[in-house]
Amino acid sequence: MNDHHTDHHTDHAARERAAHGTWTPGGETTPPPGEDAVIAAIATVYDPEIPVNIYELGLIYAIEIGGDGAVKIEMTLTAPACPSAQELPVQVEEAVAALPGVREVVVETVWDPPWEPSRMSEEARLALNMF
Repeated sequence: MNDHHTDHHTDHAARERAAHGTWTPGGETTPPPGEDAVIAAIATVYDPEIPVNIYELGLIYAIEIGGDGAVKIEMTLTAPACPSAQELPVQVEEAVAALPGVREVVVETVWDPPWEPSRMSEEARLALNMF
């Protein structure tokens, strides 16, 4: 009896599953992510001029997660004219789109209400030594 062969086969199957994502019976799709997961993804995006992530900066105004995996995010930018700021919505879209269960991401840039430093979290203010 060769137990080693069976173990090897199991490892191979596990590696196959890991390489190709998780298969679910009946072809079920992954449920949409929760708001915490979306916020965590957004928090990986940093303003190029400020060492604080854009969620802590208060740039995210709204997050809507549909049951179908469509995510809508309303955000603003610290300075409308800043060319590097134009990349932030794209980075947010890419970060959230990478989450399991997300089918579509729409990032809308809004200017009303305008961003101001009071929207920042306590941590962001401390990190920037602003107040």
